[in-house]
Amino acid sequence: MKKIKEFFNSRNLSTLKNRKRVGVIVLFLIILIFLLFTIRLSYIVITGKVAGNSLAEKTKELYEVHETLEAKRGSIFDKDGNVLVEDSSAFSLYAILDKNYTDLDGKKLYVQEKDWNTIADIFQKVVGIDKDMTLKQLKPSVNEDGEPITTVEFGTNGKNLNFETKRQIQEALDDQKISGIYFKEEKKRSYQVGNFASYFIGYTQQDDLGNEQGVMGIEEAYNDQLAGKNGSRSYEKNSSLGDVKPGSVKETKRENGSDIYTTLDSNLQFYLEELMDNVVNTYQPEHVTATLMEAKTGNILATSQRPSFELDTRKGLDGPNPRWTNILLEEVYEPGSTMKSMMVASALQEHKFDENEQFTSGKIKVDDTTISDWNNGVGEGNMTFRQGLAWSSNVGMVTLQERMPELWQDYLTKFGFGQSTNFGLSGEAAGEIQNKTTVDRAMTSYGQGISVTHLQMLQAYTAIANNGQMLKPNIISRVVSSNGEEKLVEPQVTGTPISSETASKVLEYMKDVTTDPKYGMGKEYAIDGLNVSAKTGTAEFFENGIYQKQDYLHSVVTITPTEDPKYIFYMTLKRPVLNGTSANTIISEVANSLVKRAMVAQK
Repeated sequence: MKKIKEFFNSRNLSTLKNRKRVGVIVLFLIILIFLLFTIRLSYIVITGKVAGNSLAEKTKELYEVHETLEAKRGSIFDKDGNVLVEDSSAFSLYAILDKNYTDLDGKKLYVQEKDWNTIADIFQKVVGIDKDMTLKQLKPSVNEDGEPITTVEFGTNGKNLNFETKRQIQEALDDQKISGIYFKEEKKRSYQVGNFASYFIGYTQQDDLGNEQGVMGIEEAYNDQLAGKNGSRSYEKNSSLGDVKPGSVKETKRENGSDIYTTLDSNLQFYLEELMDNVVNTYQPEHVTATLMEAKTGNILATSQRPSFELDTRKGLDGPNPRWTNILLEEVYEPGSTMKSMMVASALQEHKFDENEQFTSGKIKVDDTTISDWNNGVGEGNMTFRQGLAWSSNVGMVTLQERMPELWQDYLTKFGFGQSTNFGLSGEAAGEIQNKTTVDRAMTSYGQGISVTHLQMLQAYTAIANNGQMLKPNIISRVVSSNGEEKLVEPQVTGTPISSETASKVLEYMKDVTTDPKYGMGKEYAIDGLNVSAKTGTAEFFENGIYQKQDYLHSVVTITPTEDPKYIFYMTLKRPVLNGTSANTIISEVANSLVKRAMVAQK
């Protein structure tokens, strides 16, 4: 028994010692942890960092607010300050169906079933949304994951609503004490209605970052000026109160976009669009272009093409065969006989032209190629070179070209062919002058074997209409920044290919086109009470590897009035369905109507 007691006593002593050891170890561990915690806390307090992250910055992020101050995109105006394009607000309808959507007092802020029919009636009456469509949207449904749909919209008719339409809907809903219908406000680029120099104005669309970017025309070319620069605002919230911490506001002011004033005359532009529509609807051409320009400035007052698209709806760009090309500056073509005025001007300038000298019309041989006049080479017998321009003789022009083969090539360059006009819009073509063979060079004298743009032809004719000084075509009159600074765009002389005396003579010869009873090939362009200088053109076009012999590009240039030119009008018409009507009759309906209206307006 004694041994047993000694055994248990020894065991109890060991247990007590063990407990003391454990206690000491735990105490040291606690002290160590405390020391480590103290060191870590001291480090954080001193450095202000945790795991390499600044606590001050994290706190700042928690309480600091950053806002983007979005710049207003500049507007586009006509020459008189009428708005063509501007930023505006648009509204989209949506409905909340979630029955949990109530205020603190339990007021129902969602659409209730009892109001479905009334809502559908209001939508149908005000914005033309089909009633069945509205009712279908308002009925409870689930998404692909089987979750209830809590917010719905109402299709195309429920979008892009103006403020007045929004007001009408809201008042109708308020009268019936209907809840749950709301409007989402969006910024919208608002455009002139319908066709309106559409390819020159252009439009915008949002990029991946949600920024408005110009797609074509002025919207694209002047995107940086129109867009301006966004600003920013940041401030810290008071962490205890949630309001702005005094002295914490930092702001970078936004810079709104510049306004662009064009040279377009809205009255003339609308009228031209109407005239173009009449041509297309009646004669179904493959395409048609037309421009009215001020002779003394190069400013474009009205310009359009077909096919085209409506600026406000983009209708015409969403069809089966949309045309994305600005034909007037991006497409090249062989102009035909409208080039003959430049041939005569060059020959006259180089003293190779005598208006009373005669030649034999009909046919002429150049190397191994026979070049014929437009009436299958029959000609009109002997005629003077002046009459040859009015009658549009290929033979007469080739004869002049052969007297100055190298000089003629130089004059083509002086008149701006084979090079861009640097109009300022993207995609402008330069064209090409064929001069590899003698035949090539001869053909350019009557507008074949040379490719040009609509703008190049207008530019070349300004030399004839403006005393020999050639002017750059222009569609921008001024740019006004958001702080009022104004940059005017002055007429720009791009060359002086001929003298004032030569220009005056050519204008007289071109008047014969509308007045000569026998040789005048453009009597349709005569206007009562006005002297009109004109030159018509009918060109074969090269397509599918050959010249199309039965289809033509018809064109005309008119300069009015002859004695003191105010306006240059140029129009092309490709592959119209004539049905017995002459191309000159079709084009003159546009040319004369527009020029007469312009002449009345400027008085």
